[in-house]
Amino acid sequence: MFHFQNLPPFCFNGYSTLLTPANEVLIPPELLSSKTVWTPDRELGQYEDLVARVTNFHNEDKGFMVLDGDVFDVPIRKDIVHRVVRWQLAKRQQGTHSTKTISEVSGTGRKPYKQKGTGRARHGTLRGPQFRGGATMHGPKPRSHAIKLQKKVRRLGLKIALSARTAEGKLLVFEDLEVPSHKTKNIVQYIKQMDDTKKVLLVDGGDIDKKLKLATQNLHYVNILPSIGLNVYSILQHDTLVMTRAAINRIVERMHTPINR
Repeated sequence: MFHFQNLPPFCFNGYSTLLTPANEVLIPPELLSSKTVWTPDRELGQYEDLVARVTNFHNEDKGFMVLDGDVFDVPIRKDIVHRVVRWQLAKRQQGTHSTKTISEVSGTGRKPYKQKGTGRARHGTLRGPQFRGGATMHGPKPRSHAIKLQKKVRRLGLKIALSARTAEGKLLVFEDLEVPSHKTKNIVQYIKQMDDTKKVLLVDGGDIDKKLKLATQNLHYVNILPSIGLNVYSILQHDTLVMTRAAINRIVERMHTPINR
């Protein structure tokens, strides 16, 4: 039997362990596991429902919430994420680039000089592409850069992005995103309390609170989105994802809605 009464407790990354005195061996080394304490025992991507702690900006305990396994615990596929991000970036291109053809360039249509007798190359216009200020041949014209991607692939990409943040422990569930005032220093203080956080994406279920919007508009590392605007590229750009209960419920409802064909 081993006695642990006199050992101080120690917590690391949400896991409880014990500090061992320097000159005392409590457990024989052959009985110790080679696994690190923060490695989960379960395999990822098993479509299992997960239980997440619900809190708020003040780190108050607000209970627990069940995360649907078919949304927050799907297998990670980088190829699907790549296809969705490529589709997003292509679709958002404006495509307003435009160059002038020989019929659109400003200039005279008169023949610059006679056809023969000058010893020079023959020309019929000064608006050709070989002249300064002339036309551009085969240049870009306004067009759409969008590519087609099936709805089920887009939906799967969002599930994979959410599952990846959940597996990394970077998905935080908040009761709400209410802040006492519009002061930016409050948000800065809240973000500093989060462990290993560089860029945060806040997702709310409905309209964004006006005070929260004012408090975060000067912070380049904090962005806000409604649940309807949550997308794969925005999730990948932020290392920490904070979602409210309402946002998670709406996302799950959106993922379970049949696809219109």
